Amino acid sequence: MKRLTDVIISVAGLVLLAPVLIFLATLIKINLGSPVFFKQVRAGKGAKPFMIFKFRTMLNTTESNGHLLPDQERITPFGSFLRRSSLDEFPELWNVLKGDMSLVGPRPLLMEYLPLYSAKERRRHDMRPGITGWAQVNGRNGISWEDKFKYDIWYIENHSFWLDAKIVLITIKKVLMREGVSAAGDATMPKFTGNKQV
Repeated sequence: MKRLTDVIISVAGLVLLAPVLIFLATLIKINLGSPVFFKQVRAGKGAKPFMIFKFRTMLNTTESNGHLLPDQERITPFGSFLRRSSLDEFPELWNVLKGDMSLVGPRPLLMEYLPLYSAKERRRHDMRPGITGWAQVNGRNGISWEDKFKYDIWYIENHSFWLDAKIVLITIKKVLMREGVSAAGDATMPKFTGNKQV
């Protein structure tokens, strides 16, 4: 049921939102240049790597040594708007259609975090990652990593069709209210560095 729902909604979303996606891609090209899409390898179900697709929200400005400047210095007002409105997440519908992701589930994180998880935290990879999830509707990037993982594990243990429907509805409300888009002092969320749990 979950996978069937994902396929139906992702197909419908990509078709219905096609004009919006093209319009946003054009604006990104004008405001931020190329490439239009942000691509990055993330950990999926079973911790297997996959390529996530999002709309680009930052400039590619680098330091003299060739390293990218901090996120706060590369994000533009336009990019910030895309993040606050969650419009940058729309291309992830393609990941859902491909089967890399689900509409609802723990958010896909960087591969470099895998060795840092406790045994319990690794359970977040028992399901496909989601565009939104229980952690997102309970604080998004405004909560600690510890709390985020607690919400992820709770979802893994309690997921259902009706819980997914509830999460989607709350997500719409949260997006409209633009809550929890970033952690204090960060453009998004500080990097996860592990904890002492086992």
